[in-house]
Order: sequence, then C-alpha cells, then structure tokens
Amino acid sequence: MNYSHALHAGNFADIVKHAGLLAALARLQAHGEGLGVIDTHGGRGLYDLAAPEARRSAEAERGVARLMEATAAPAPIRALQQAVRTLNEGPVARFYPGSPRLVADRLRPGDSLVVFELKPREASALVAAVGARAGVEVRGTDGYDGGPDLVGGEGRRLVLIDPPFERGDDYARCAQALSRIRARAANATVMIWAPLKDLETFDAFLRDLEGCGELLIAEVRLRPLRDPLRMNGCALVIAGAPPELDSDLETLCAWTVAALGEGGAARVWRQAC
Repeated sequence: MNYSHALHAGNFADIVKHAGLLAALARLQAHGEGLGVIDTHGGRGLYDLAAPEARRSAEAERGVARLMEATAAPAPIRALQQAVRTLNEGPVARFYPGSPRLVADRLRPGDSLVVFELKPREASALVAAVGARAGVEVRGTDGYDGGPDLVGGEGRRLVLIDPPFERGDDYARCAQALSRIRARAANATVMIWAPLKDLETFDAFLRDLEGCGELLIAEVRLRPLRDPLRMNGCALVIAGAPPELDSDLETLCAWTVAALGEGGAARVWRQAC
C-alpha cells in the first residue's frame, strides 16, 4: 500500500497514532529525566489540509474534523485536540501537526528530538517546520538504518517507527529495527504504527517480532477486516511501554471506534514475544 503522510493527513489513523504518541510522551516525561525522541519517518512535520493531496482523499473530513467537533472527549483525545487548536485560528482545522511537530512543541530543557526523512522535498519542509527548534535535529537519511544507532547511552529513549508502507519490505525492516534497538537499549520505548487490512498480515508481523520482549498492542478496527484491499484499521505495537499507557490506549481506541467507526472494534492487550 501507499500510505503517503500528505495524502492521508488528519485521518483516523493519524488520530490513533498521534494521540497515542502524546500519551506515551507524557508518561515518559513524567519520570522527570531527560528524554531523547527518535522519529524514523518524519514526513513534512506540518500539513495543510486545504492542499490538493488532502482534499483529494477527503480523509481529514472523517478524521480530524470530527475530532475537533467532539465535546467531553477523554484525556488522550483532548491532548490532540489542543495541539491542533494551537495551530489554527477559529474552529476549522486547516493545519494539522505531524509527529515531529507534536514532539517538538513538547520538548523540555534536556530533551531532544532527532527526525529522519529520506525524501528530499519532505525533508526540506520538515526543516522549515521544526528544524530551527532547540534540541531538534533533522537528518535526510534512512531512519531504519540511523535510528537504532542513536538509542545507546544514558537517559530514556522513545522511538517512533511510522513508515509509509510503500515498500514490500517495510514490515521486515520494522522488525529488524526493533530488534536492533532492543539489543542496544532494552529499556527504550519503541512505538510502531501499522495499517490493518487483513488479520493474517498483521499476525505475521507480530510473529516476526518474537524475541523482542513484551509488547503492548492497541488495535483499532473501523470495520470488520473483510476487504484486504482497504485500510480497515490500524494498530500501535509498543515495546518497553510504561504500565500507565495501557489505560490511555484503551480509552483512545474505544473512543476512535465509537466516534469514527463503522461497526468496528477496539482491542488492547499485552503479549510476550
């Protein structure tokens, strides 16, 4: 599949991914020590939902537009709502933050962010979005290769692996990257975003992660997994997840299915691998 960040910006999968990322970031920062964040596939960092790509897919209308209309939303959803509001004047969400912008806006003194983006045009836009921030570095190289090399040393680490799944080996490279990270820093928190099209593909991916330790898995199915040609949902697979994150993801996934789903289901569980 081709999960272009720009084409799908602000859709339901972004809500799951970004609300989950903010929850993990808050839980890890609550420990007080400096946090190093690594984003292996940064994209542009900031998206214009009025741009041709976003308007062509119209997925933001069924995602972030509904997010911003939600009242009395639970805490993980409110955190993302507030992040979007800070970028926009008025009630309409034209601009949507990617993961590098969300993290950069929340860095404390002593925290850092290294973002990888291999595509030159995306990397240039990413530099404009976050490159001037203190503690932020943008690298125009392969995050699968470079990200795991940065997790050693002192301090806590949070790694986001969020590829566009344009290549046939993305699942394998995600598994390889996680294995390398866990070998270098067993206490690192690694969050992998993955699409859900059919259950066998996802189950095969989880089998590829055997040996990487306990995983926290949050699965959002907007609809039953009957059509393998559609993205029917998405999942977050997290190694080294803090224990408090389980309830955050349960709340987030349940809200997403109830507010945006079409007869789907949510499931959050831990699995020893």
